[in-house]
Amino acid sequence: MPKKIEIAFQENKIEAVLNDTVTSKKLLKMLPIKSEVNLWGNELYFEIPLKADLENGKELMEIGNIAFWPSGNAFCIFFGPTPAGDGSQPRAISPVTVIGKIISEDGIDKLKQLNPSDPIEIRAANSK
Repeated sequence: MPKKIEIAFQENKIEAVLNDTVTSKKLLKMLPIKSEVNLWGNELYFEIPLKADLENGKELMEIGNIAFWPSGNAFCIFFGPTPAGDGSQPRAISPVTVIGKIISEDGIDKLKQLNPSDPIEIRAANSK
């Protein structure tokens, strides 16, 4: 069953839903996670203390996809084109496991306000 999470940064909170992959279930058990933002084009990513194998690995993403990059132990959110893509769609640097999707209507616009090193937190929805 999909699980809602919140991604909090600056003064923003956006909602996302995680799918039923083994990786997303492991992630849920680790929440909350706090880190600092890294940006690669229109991809936000940061290392998390999760070890998981690649599940149904994909490189071509949809805007709003949330993924786990096993090679870098990173939580990733794709919100626009990335340097590895053709300029229209986000593409991961190497295969990732898609673990969820942003569901907030204005979530993508809010993500575009992020700066490198901004603090960020992933937590279960309805937690403080």
